[in-house]
Amino acid sequence: MALWPGPACRAAFRNSSLRTPLVFRRALAAPSSGTFSYQTSEAGGVKLASRDLAGPTTTLALVAKAGTRYQPLPGLAEGLEKFAFRTTERRSPLRIVRESELFGATLFSSHTRESVIIGAKFFRDDLPYYVELLGEVATLTEYKGSFKFQGEHHEFVEQVMEQIHEAQRHQLGKVNELALASAHGLAFHRGLGEPVHPTSSSPLTKYLSAEAIGAYSTLAYVKPNVALVANGAEHSELSKWAGEYISNLRTQPMEGVPELVETEQTKYYGGEERIAHAKGNAMVLAFPGSSSLTGGFYKPEIAVLAALLGGRSSIKWTSGFSLLAKIAGQRPGLHINTGSSIYSDAGLLHTTITGPAPAVAEAAAETVSTIKKIAAGEISTEDIKKARAVAQFKELEYGQENMAGLELTGAGLVQTGRPYQLDESAEKIRNVSDTQVREAAKALLDFKASVSTVGDLFQLPYADEIGLMV
Repeated sequence: MALWPGPACRAAFRNSSLRTPLVFRRALAAPSSGTFSYQTSEAGGVKLASRDLAGPTTTLALVAKAGTRYQPLPGLAEGLEKFAFRTTERRSPLRIVRESELFGATLFSSHTRESVIIGAKFFRDDLPYYVELLGEVATLTEYKGSFKFQGEHHEFVEQVMEQIHEAQRHQLGKVNELALASAHGLAFHRGLGEPVHPTSSSPLTKYLSAEAIGAYSTLAYVKPNVALVANGAEHSELSKWAGEYISNLRTQPMEGVPELVETEQTKYYGGEERIAHAKGNAMVLAFPGSSSLTGGFYKPEIAVLAALLGGRSSIKWTSGFSLLAKIAGQRPGLHINTGSSIYSDAGLLHTTITGPAPAVAEAAAETVSTIKKIAAGEISTEDIKKARAVAQFKELEYGQENMAGLELTGAGLVQTGRPYQLDESAEKIRNVSDTQVREAAKALLDFKASVSTVGDLFQLPYADEIGLMV
């Protein structure tokens, strides 16, 4: 007996499929969206958040309110990050590495403008070990050259400082990163305006030492300033082991140590900076944006506006639907990308344009014209609908990644006591109206822009030449 349907049966199936409305068929194929919500609690005074995602692995991170925004001296946030997983009072760096290799785990550390993050990815059953290790890194790291130790140790001079210098050299050759850092400085001045990585011309040796980083660690790793966040762990298990290994964090900094820089409500300034550079050309056009969902100034329409402007295609073999992608596709070597940087109490919507100087100049002027067209309602409803779908998809796709939300959730818990719930933000984006998008574009033009230009300044325009107010 034949198992494969005969020609008549296959033809009937094809005909019935063709008669089925597309929307109905798509609804049948749509999978359950699931949930990305975090469960929260406290253990021993430390804020906890977790999502018990299906799977055999866990990602765990200790998020500290110690990013460049809060550092009292330049380079401290990066130095603190680079000291993670080095010598502690109980383990040598070699032991930490060898044990994690035996567990098949990955260790990571990073920092942003608002946070320092140390963490690990590992098999779910190894949660107790890594909760203990992160607590040990936070409380027992030996900052050689500080407190008990006399003189600078090789860990600081040969490893930490060398990695910082390497990051500086990397940034020096990236005109787009230089321009974006400059735009943040123009927009926010101090606080959020501090660069994530010190520039190569920064006099770091004047401020940075193992002793200074050790003192900063006593500010960063205190209970009110940290949150422990896990993806792929039962909340009861996380709470149990955090109560045992993380609860011994300090409740307040050491005496005599300068306090974190507590900035007031972030203020937007705007302005223009031009930096000559022989390695490439970049312009960043930046405007006031949206805070994080956990902040008090969240604007979901900014995410939709960023997707509408765009610049990069998400579909192969086509320039894409976004308005700036069409501009980029007309000029070989030109690259445009629009993003939204979100922080606890402010945000920055920015379009980065890189490529040959004449093409960058033309694209910058067309970008401003495009924003004015959106504000005037000259963009089709169909394009805004596509942008809304792209923005919502990106938010939900982000939620499926194992690293998703760790830093945003940790920062939200520390700053406001709220985790970053991706389900909630995606729903807010889905409900953005066409009018909200137009009003958001109109609002951009009411503020001074933050325009940073890096490259061949002879050919690259000033802000007023492309129609922006600075």
